[in-house]
Amino acid sequence: MSKHRINLLDGRVAPTLLRLAGPMVLGLVAIILFNVVDTFWVGRLGGRELAAMSFTFPVVFLLMSISIGMGVGVTSVVSRVIGEGDTHRVCRLTTDGLFLANTLVIVFAISGILTIGPIFRTLGAPPEMIVLIRSYMVPWYVGIGFIVIPIVGNAAIRATGDTKTPSLIMIIAGGVNMVLDPVLIFGVGPFPRLELQGAAIATVIAYTVTFFAAFWILWKRERMLEFSRPRVREVLDSWSRILYVGVPAAGTQMLVPLGTGILTRLVSKFGPDAVAAFGVGARIESLSMIGPMALAASVTPFVGQNLGARNWPRVRAALRFATRASVVYGAVMAAGLALVAHPLAALFSIDAAVVDLITSYLYILPVSYGLFGVMFAVNSTFNAANQPMKSAFNISVRLFVLAVPLALAGSALAGLPGLFGGISLANMFVGLLAILLARRFLAGVEGEWTPITSFAERDLTL
Repeated sequence: MSKHRINLLDGRVAPTLLRLAGPMVLGLVAIILFNVVDTFWVGRLGGRELAAMSFTFPVVFLLMSISIGMGVGVTSVVSRVIGEGDTHRVCRLTTDGLFLANTLVIVFAISGILTIGPIFRTLGAPPEMIVLIRSYMVPWYVGIGFIVIPIVGNAAIRATGDTKTPSLIMIIAGGVNMVLDPVLIFGVGPFPRLELQGAAIATVIAYTVTFFAAFWILWKRERMLEFSRPRVREVLDSWSRILYVGVPAAGTQMLVPLGTGILTRLVSKFGPDAVAAFGVGARIESLSMIGPMALAASVTPFVGQNLGARNWPRVRAALRFATRASVVYGAVMAAGLALVAHPLAALFSIDAAVVDLITSYLYILPVSYGLFGVMFAVNSTFNAANQPMKSAFNISVRLFVLAVPLALAGSALAGLPGLFGGISLANMFVGLLAILLARRFLAGVEGEWTPITSFAERDLTL
């Protein structure tokens, strides 16, 4: 075993999961700062440039969601095969996963460049802004391979039990982007002033670092790549296994901004101050939930490897620890945010009305963070167990069956605080639902779960 990997098949469960989750927190922070830094520097160019980059977010998020979904699929299947001890299949799945990512990248890059005008006009961009959007999207599409493939490669590395290396790669990439953004956007020293185009080029260069780092680690250090000519049937089997988990995972990634958009539309009925407060609250929430998100991400390789090795007690212990830890974390976070709600809100706005609304958000929503985090852990378990439709089910219920109706009911009863309360209740209810589904999964896992050896053998039941 590589010295960089954590042994997921032996040792105490809770410390192992925490050792996996710790580096992931730093990696998630680096990813968040990527967008913050880009937005900060582009905002210094002016409103038109910031608006142009904002128009690109839906397309960028769509492609990133697909990449993340592919990564989840790779982590799921590779971790299970590692647990089964099939070294050849680990290499085959990793190699085929990267080949699949590369194939999709070529298709997206060519079609994306050819359809920049029609797509962004459909999204509402005025004709005079298409030129700015094109200056950003063309280099982004050209370099998309350096963005997508490392996400899949890092997922394969995490499947081995090594979360430090992928996080370090992302931290380095974030640092490169932070340095290059002002240099390429405004022109420093010998570098020309590229403005919005410079932001895209900085992103591509930063991800290029991750591309070569991930490739070298998979090839030279982990020996997880295989360059012998495979049989077509074997490649298609690998692709089907990855896509079976990856497609629903990508879909659930895309449901989140869709649901947020619907909720933002409901909030907008209370005026621009309410929208501003909701946006700030959502950003604080994304940072506040990093702990449960990192823990949930660590559950996927842990459960995958132990399912592959049929270590049923460790699967049970992992899920139980993750759910309990999420509840405790949520309680601590809710108490902490309640104590600093007003001064924290004042950091984001000088408008007293907006500050009061942000404060209201921070009193109400964090109450649900514990059970909300439980849903993440349970969904990661389902993905690891090759049951991605259950994860999609949880996300769909939370957004469309619970959050929107409860937010509407809450706003009718108590205005904007009632709307916040409705979303909070939705988070708690879906957490309880996830616990019920997890108990059902654990009750049957020892007698029912078997390794998935082909696309035809799969569990679609809820």
